[in-house]
Amino acid sequence: MNPPLLQRLSGKTAIVTGGGSGIGQAVALRFASEGAEVIVFELRPEAAEETVGKIQSLGGAARAIGGDMADTDSVRSAFAQVDRVDILVNNAGIAHVGTVLTTTTQDLDRLYAVNVRGVYHGLHFGVARMVAQGGGAILNMASIASKVGIADRFAYSMTKGAVLTMTLSVARDFVDKGIRCNCICPARVHTPFVDGFLDKNYPDNRDEMFAKLSAAQPIGRMGRPEEVASLAAFLCSDEAAFITGAAYDLDGGFTLLR
Repeated sequence: MNPPLLQRLSGKTAIVTGGGSGIGQAVALRFASEGAEVIVFELRPEAAEETVGKIQSLGGAARAIGGDMADTDSVRSAFAQVDRVDILVNNAGIAHVGTVLTTTTQDLDRLYAVNVRGVYHGLHFGVARMVAQGGGAILNMASIASKVGIADRFAYSMTKGAVLTMTLSVARDFVDKGIRCNCICPARVHTPFVDGFLDKNYPDNRDEMFAKLSAAQPIGRMGRPEEVASLAAFLCSDEAAFITGAAYDLDGGFTLLR
């Protein structure tokens, strides 16, 4: 957990979906270090408890709520277990590699269910709660793929484009209700997913492929989950009170090449 230097989120309750690993876990840890009570919404109970355990071991406040973001009743039940929602981070998502020719309808439906309907569910129940409370901050995890064409990411790019436009819609519709809604558009971030992808698909030349993926960012490396969490903490804090409807590139210069 980061040192509690700023405590910008003190007294706030933050929901982080998909907070059991990778970017979601880094966001949960950073928010807790800044004083928030963190609610980890996670499909995998053991992953959620790992994040909660890390936070609590360092003196932070956190608890886990199990649920499937793709399922309406599951998300409704999860939100019913939270008294207040000051911050919502829609981070839960899945990836897919393929073109329009190799993407099956099953692939498309699976990506849509989690990455689009899941974010919709978070927004649907989260915005209603924030309207009743008088405001709040929402952060959606989009991707640089929502802005530029990336090879072999047809379905994934489709879903992240939807996340970007949902962000704009919510920001516009609820700006007069004290609700801010922004998104982050990362390039490749070094998470357990990347390691698993390399182990599965490139077992014989893993190091070579890792270097190739890293070099895709002009800065010469992948991003770190903690760097995404740092920007997330700012955007969800009162320091960003004048920012809404924004999509922040966090890409190591990736868009400079496009």
